Amino acid sequence: REAAERAKEAYGDALRQAGHRDPITTEILDAPEFYYAETYHQQYLAKNPRGYCGLGGTGVSCPVGLGAVAAE
Repeated sequence: REAAERAKEAYGDALRQAGHRDPITTEILDAPEFYYAETYHQQYLAKNPRGYCGLGGTGVSCPVGLGAVAAE
């Protein structure tokens, strides 16, 4: 949870520097038990570039990589 809070703060800073004024409003809770989806569900948009995801993204990369967060 602490890693998620730090990542949220770091990405919020990056968004503000890129001119996005609205704060990140995602609530971070303790994680329940996690189950990976079947292989055919993994990396959906990479496998289906014209997939149904309607989100365009911000164009701002998160400065915290998964390896950096996992190592903490």
